Amino acid sequence: MNQAERDRLVTLRKVKKRVITQAEAAGELGVSVRHVKRLLKALKKRGDKAVIHGLRGRPSPRRLPEATKQAAIRILSEPVYAGFGPTLAAEYLSDKHGLNVSKETLRHWMMVAKLWRGRRRKCEPVHLQRPRRTRYGELVQWDTSDHDWLEGRGERLYLISMIDDATSRLYARFVMSDSTAENMRVL
Repeated sequence: MNQAERDRLVTLRKVKKRVITQAEAAGELGVSVRHVKRLLKALKKRGDKAVIHGLRGRPSPRRLPEATKQAAIRILSEPVYAGFGPTLAAEYLSDKHGLNVSKETLRHWMMVAKLWRGRRRKCEPVHLQRPRRTRYGELVQWDTSDHDWLEGRGERLYLISMIDDATSRLYARFVMSDSTAENMRVL
C-alpha cells in the first residue's frame, strides 16, 4: 500500500467514525460523494484492501505475447542484424518477418537482451557566470534611464548610471538630455 492509499484509508476511517461527513471526505479525496459511498461499502466488505486498485499486480491486457518477444530477440541475435538500432530493427522485423512491434518496445527488449545499449543523454552545458574583472575601471556597464523622474512637476530628466564590474561601485547623474556631450561629461 502506498502513501496515497494510506491517506485515502485514513479519510475513509474518519467518515466511518463520523468525524467528517461523506461530502467533506469527497472534497478531501477529490472524488464524488457517490464514489465515497462506494468506497465505504467496499471497505465494509473487503477491509483495508478496498483502497488498493483491483488490477494491481496483473499484467497489462495490451501486453504482447512472450512468444513474440522471444521470436524477435532470436531473430535480432543473428549476425545479419548485428549493429541494428531499434528503429531499423523494427522495420526489418515488420517487413521481412511479419512481426509488428513498436520501436520503443523493441528498444526495451533489445536493452534487456543486451543487443542494444542506450546512449546517455548529453548534458547541456550549464551557463557559468563569467569571472568579475580584477581591477577598478576595467569594465564599466553604462545605461541611461528615460523615466519621468519628477512625475510631471518639472522638466524631463534623464538618469545616466554606470556600475564598475570589479567593485560594484555605482555612479549616477541626472542630466537634461541624453546626448553624447552629456554622456562624456558623466564619464
